[in-house]
This record gives sequence, structure tokens and C-alpha cells, in this order.
Amino acid sequence: MDVANQLVAQGQFTVVKQPLGFIKVLQWIFAIFAFSTCGSYSGMFKMSVECKNRSYSNLGIEVEFEYPFRLHQVYFDAPTCEGEKPDRQFLVGDYSSSAEFFVTIAVFSFLYSMAAFAAYCFVLEKYRENNKGARIDFVVTAVFAFMWLVSSCAWAKGLSDVKTATDPERVITLIRACDDRENLCKEVYDPKVSGLNTSVAFGFINLILWLGNLWFVFKETGWMAAFAGAYVPSQEKQPAPDSFAQGGYGQQDPYAGTQGGYQPEYGQQGGYNEDGGYNQGYDQQPTSYSNQM
Repeated sequence: MDVANQLVAQGQFTVVKQPLGFIKVLQWIFAIFAFSTCGSYSGMFKMSVECKNRSYSNLGIEVEFEYPFRLHQVYFDAPTCEGEKPDRQFLVGDYSSSAEFFVTIAVFSFLYSMAAFAAYCFVLEKYRENNKGARIDFVVTAVFAFMWLVSSCAWAKGLSDVKTATDPERVITLIRACDDRENLCKEVYDPKVSGLNTSVAFGFINLILWLGNLWFVFKETGWMAAFAGAYVPSQEKQPAPDSFAQGGYGQQDPYAGTQGGYQPEYGQQGGYNEDGGYNQGYDQQPTSYSNQM
């Protein structure tokens, strides 16, 4: 207890309050539900065969089956209604592959969720260092999400086949004595498969959890920031100049170009001289009329 209290006091388990850690706890719990409801299942159904000669009848034929549902190995003894030894019959089908695949994915999901949650609590800094741990976590999470999709669909189909193969009305057709209309064959007890139905539901719940966890792990990888930094808007306004005093406006007067026309000279010097005359300062030479003479 002292160690646990110390870890809580140091904030080691505060990651549980974050979606990244909280969803790992849910994955861990629902993985347990998935493999326990499927892997620990055992069922039974009962039939009765009432012969014309009732001394040969058997009104309580029990057939038991369980995980991993290798039904072709499950047998029962049915009367022949002819006084001979009972006739041994086997169920039809082997659905162990889909069931074992489903349970295997659930077990490995349980182990990985527990390991990932421990990493979040104790080595979160190393997990986030250079985003390597987060990227590995993202890839593994994507693989488990895909595996949950495949295994849940496969087990749903396998469960449908198991229900068909263990239907007492269908199994009765395997008994030769029931081909005679003088003998009465009927089902007495149907197998309860509610636990197996629940296992399929837990499989798809796990699929939703692992798909949702992809988003929270993706935010830890740093790929989102990389994508956002590489984005450049197509229309972006140019920034305004910091100051208009840098070298002046730098604009040329459109009227001061190389075009012909009047170019005023702003360097004129003018004023009144001492004799009272006005000196314009244009430095113009007097016009000579000698040529005209």
C-alpha cells in the first residue's frame, strides 16, 4: 500500500485522467470480457426419441459441447428402436479456427493494453522522446484494430454456424430411428448461447475502442504538427513594410522618366540684388540678333 500511495502522490497514475490512458484501461477490461465469454463457454442440449416399442426409447439424450467448438468430435448415442445397441452419431462441423483466432486476439490485446498502460505511467518521457514510442504505439494500435475487425467478423460467422450445427431440430435428422414416422423424436432443451452472443458484441466494442484510440495516439506521434507546418495557404497577403522611412518611398516620379517634355529645374536661384534689380538666376545668355541684321 505504501508503494501504491507513493506512486499516486507522485502523479504516476494521472495519465488515467487523460484519454490516452483511460481508453487503455477500457481496452484492457473489454479484452477480458471478450476472451472469457468465448473461451470459457460450455453448452448442452437435450432430445428425446420415443420408439413404437417404448422399451427401446430414450427420452433424455444429452449432447454437450464447448470451446473450441470442434463439433465433429462431439458424439451421442441414440436408440435404433429395433432392440440393437445404440447408434453413435457425431455432430457436424469444426469451428475452432474462428473461435481460437478471436480468443487469441483478445488475449494479446489484453497483454498489450496492460504493457502500454504501464509505459504511460512509468516511462512516459521516454515514450514521448523523439516520438518513437508514440509512432510504434500507433502502428501496433492500427494492427490490433484491423485484427479485431477480422476476428470479430470471423467469429460472428462461426457462431452462426455453431448455432445451426447444435440446433436440436437439425441434429434429430441425423438419427436413423427418427426416419420412421411411428417413432416420435423431439427436442427437449435448446442450448443457451447468450454468452456467445455477448462475446461477439464485446468483439465489436473492442474494435470501436481500438479505432478510437488511433486518434489519441496519432496526436502523440508529432505527425499532425509536421503536416500543419508544411501547409502553405495558396493566397497569402504580403506583409506590410515595417517603416516608410527606409530609404524613402523608393518610388520614381512617373513624370520624371526619360520621356520628353518639360523638366522643371528646382535648383533656380533668385532674389533681389543690391542695385534693386531682380536676378532670376537662370544663367541664360542674352539672345544675339547679329545674324538677323
